Amino acid sequence: MTRPVVLVGFVAAALGSSIKDFQPDGSVIFVEEPDVVRKRNARETVAGSALVRELIEWEFHLPGKADEFYHVHRDLDPAAVVPLTEYATPFAARLAERYGLPGAGFGAAQILRDKAVLRLVSRAAGIANPASARVESPDEVREFMARHPGKTVLKPANRQASVGTQVLTDAAEADQAWANCVVQDEGIFVPDRAMELKMLAESFVDGDEYSVEMLLRDGEPLFANVTGKRLFPGPRPVELAHIVPAGIPDELTTLLNEETRRLTGAAGFGTGIVHCEWIVSDGVPYLVECAGRFAGDGIIELIQRAYPVELNRAYFSVMKDEPVVDVLPREAAGGAAVRFVSIEPGLIEDVRGVEKASQAEGVFLCDVGVSAGDRFDGLRSSWDRVGDLMVTAGSPAEALRLAEEAVALIEIDVRPDGEERENAAP
Repeated sequence: MTRPVVLVGFVAAALGSSIKDFQPDGSVIFVEEPDVVRKRNARETVAGSALVRELIEWEFHLPGKADEFYHVHRDLDPAAVVPLTEYATPFAARLAERYGLPGAGFGAAQILRDKAVLRLVSRAAGIANPASARVESPDEVREFMARHPGKTVLKPANRQASVGTQVLTDAAEADQAWANCVVQDEGIFVPDRAMELKMLAESFVDGDEYSVEMLLRDGEPLFANVTGKRLFPGPRPVELAHIVPAGIPDELTTLLNEETRRLTGAAGFGTGIVHCEWIVSDGVPYLVECAGRFAGDGIIELIQRAYPVELNRAYFSVMKDEPVVDVLPREAAGGAAVRFVSIEPGLIEDVRGVEKASQAEGVFLCDVGVSAGDRFDGLRSSWDRVGDLMVTAGSPAEALRLAEEAVALIEIDVRPDGEERENAAP
């Protein structure tokens, strides 16, 4: 029987991705929290997939659970342990260590999972960071703002998808911002038990935003891409678009790749993939955060189409300690972009133009997750975006242009609470 690949964190999209092109039937084992399995109907989803051998319910967020899993499943003999979600990374790294498999390394995974610890380690390694401090109350936020004039970012140290993150422009906003930011409910994506609250106050860095997706084996880069980012306007720094590759000068691409490599070295990251976010201000890359897993938001799909490259296959090969069969490209052959959709809060009355947008030039995916009768409570994190649209083109700039043109075809009518009907465009 084929040695299984253990995927930690249930991601339904993995069942329809290119994984099935190189993993045989019955070779995948999912590990997910019992509450999440229930809330996301994961058992019903995997039941229809020939790829999945088993779904194991395990409270992997908790300390010591990887070692417990190893002793309960000593005879599992996996070929690889792969984290699919942010919260899965420490468990997956430790479990890989116990089975003697390649991985990030438990110490590195723990550093990347806590933004405050990552600041401490990376700053000591000479990597540029914004001023940052742990805070436990609005008073401490105000104290930080008094010491560091200008805008302040209030954010969790241990969450994902921009959950609980807000930009403050005035100390008078601290109480309301704190109340907003400590509400970090991720619904069906996390267990029902409470997660520890860890908050940071950081100086706002004004500049262009990028992320670096880098595949490494034993600490050495095998592939790297720089993604350009756009944000929705407003105090919540939620991403509006990703552009692959970023379409920036070669010198900046090289600098961002070098800083990412310095960061992975500082954390002691071994084998796997990282998604590191940077803000470039006056030519200096400032670290935002770095995740020891595949990028979300469809970035990997954009990379695979823009270069093109079978990044999923290459990633699984290094995690299984196998040679990477394909030559990994250093430059993209074209461009790709994802453009997200949001609306004003209120009652959705009508959704039009989705089919027209899906047939627009370059579009290969168009999805809107709301319909008439739904209520939208506002854009607070990445989970709140109501749709996305992906395109490919001959260049990054052309991909972004086509994405903007296509998303403009989507019309969503929203009636704000307590007001007369009005139209809200994406």
